[in-house]
Amino acid sequence: PCGKNDVCDEKCESMSVPTTRILIIHLEALGAVLRSTALLAPIKRKFQNAHITWVTLKPADQLLLQNPFIDRIVTYEAGNLLALMALEFDVTFCIDKSMQATGLASHIQTEILYGFQLDRRSGSIVPATPFANELWSLGLSDQKKFFENQKAETQLTCEALELGPFQRDGYVLQLSDVERSESSARRQMWSQNAKIVIGLNTGCSNVISYKKLSVKAHRDLIQKIQARNSDFEIVLLGGKEDSHRNREIADGLGVVQSATEHGLRDGMVSLNACDIIVSGDSLGMHLGIALKKWTVAWFGPTCSQEIDLFDRGVKVMSDAPCSPCWKRVCEKSTMCYDLVDLEKIYSGILLGQKGIVNLNDQKDFNHSNGLYR
Repeated sequence: PCGKNDVCDEKCESMSVPTTRILIIHLEALGAVLRSTALLAPIKRKFQNAHITWVTLKPADQLLLQNPFIDRIVTYEAGNLLALMALEFDVTFCIDKSMQATGLASHIQTEILYGFQLDRRSGSIVPATPFANELWSLGLSDQKKFFENQKAETQLTCEALELGPFQRDGYVLQLSDVERSESSARRQMWSQNAKIVIGLNTGCSNVISYKKLSVKAHRDLIQKIQARNSDFEIVLLGGKEDSHRNREIADGLGVVQSATEHGLRDGMVSLNACDIIVSGDSLGMHLGIALKKWTVAWFGPTCSQEIDLFDRGVKVMSDAPCSPCWKRVCEKSTMCYDLVDLEKIYSGILLGQKGIVNLNDQKDFNHSNGLYR
């Protein structure tokens, strides 16, 4: 028995037998997986008594732990996938546009597939239903993706999966009681005299490594903040791969270096201890959004309009004339991250400090999408 009763039978008031079994296939990247938790509420609205299984790659499973909408998390491993293929599902949502994800979807016993599927003959990835055409077509045209599309990825995906009218549902990320308590303890330790804690997320994945500021830019931003405002305590955030870089950034500046060696969940605890998050378009930004922090996000190689900050932050655009580009390799001598105006990032931090946006004082701020240009 689950613990709510000693016997699992129809006499238990908590007994719930699902009428619909749903499979979500979203393997990577970490930030994208977290963003897709915004789809869970509309899925539950459409399929009210559904059992939801989510298959993903490690360590993305850590982002889904304790999620109240998810009944079963399956990691992408041989034994697990064999068991998965023995099951039957009423509905499968394949969100990734990848061979790995669509290949798995082609082996799942399901009544209907939404999202994307694999064309077995050509090996290409195509829409599973006509509703996914809009999202799919953005991958075929830079003009559409970079300039014409103005929808957030959460809306595009919700529409592609035919989940009903878009209601701008937020991300769903659940911390345990122990984790929340530890966050409170860290914030108390880091903040002195009731200071606001600013978390600088200094890293990003290696897929597009230009989504992080340089060491020098981080140091310049820290010195700008410290010189102007004594109400802020600055904490460096990041993963194991950012440990050495964070030490370089912190050298002689009197900032807090959060632990980076203890895994993804511990990093979430540290981020949750902060009041304001400053980040490039990376997992740190998505965690800030999910944990409802005021988030100052800067964009260079990627598309700002695809990200919804849910009115809790601002976007700062690089002044690079070639932005966005989504290129994984760039040989320009001046990079897009070199052309991010740190003054605008600082102004975004001050807006978070105030807690409200004063349109009269911030004439360059577009309140409808939280965008600085």
